[in-house]
Amino acid sequence: RDQLSRVPTNLVFNLFEGFYDYPESEYEVADILFEMNFRFTGCHARALKLALDKGGSKTLLCQYGVDVPEFQVLNPYNIRKFRLNFPCIVKPRNQDASHGITPASVVNNMEELKKQVSVVSKQFGREAIVEEFAGGREFNITVIGNEEIMVLPPSEIVYLLPPDLPRVLTYEAKWISDSEYFKKTTVACPAPIDEELRAEIARVAVTAYRAFDCSGYARVDMRMDSNDRLKVLEVNPNPDISPDTGAARQAYHAGISYSQFIDQIVDYAVERVPA
Repeated sequence: RDQLSRVPTNLVFNLFEGFYDYPESEYEVADILFEMNFRFTGCHARALKLALDKGGSKTLLCQYGVDVPEFQVLNPYNIRKFRLNFPCIVKPRNQDASHGITPASVVNNMEELKKQVSVVSKQFGREAIVEEFAGGREFNITVIGNEEIMVLPPSEIVYLLPPDLPRVLTYEAKWISDSEYFKKTTVACPAPIDEELRAEIARVAVTAYRAFDCSGYARVDMRMDSNDRLKVLEVNPNPDISPDTGAARQAYHAGISYSQFIDQIVDYAVERVPA
């Protein structure tokens, strides 16, 4: 706060995504900026905080009529309450950026489930979110704006992995460039889909964006289940907007240059009335 109070500006371009071992710091910084009457880019602290609670966020999405995978919040002590159908995926409850997601995250029986819930609980010191695994086509889409919003062209995650590896966006797929997951996970943008599916992806994304009360920009990740029904995996307020990221790629295919994209994000911060 002391350092921020000496910054000669009334607008902050907020790219802070939290410390690895303290993810709550992401929304705490946004809250500090708000309390100090800075205008800042991206989402407010409420949306950022909600996104870190995967159980609470899924419950909220359901209340807005958004389909999500069936899920439970479990730990090694209450795992006997498990009631979902295999296969499932086990994730840390309060992490993002695919932290804690490995090939072993997809479990097919009770023994694998118990092991992975224990691994996640020990590594992150928290409960795990367990979801029925939606293994169909996977999409993400960026939504930008405040009251008036714009939906950018969706991308599809394309897995070129050998058949023995689960089709899932692991930590390695995002961040470890010499890994098989990184090399064999690609992105198609715009997604090769028909207009009906494109419209449905956009509709779901807008509903999710509104449910979280996002502002500025956010990404919505979703996947089809075995019956080709879209299931929202998560809403990601303030995703990475570096020039080589999916958000920038989607903006380009909407006819928005990178500099125009950044200018729009700043404009959204300027026009936003503090909550």
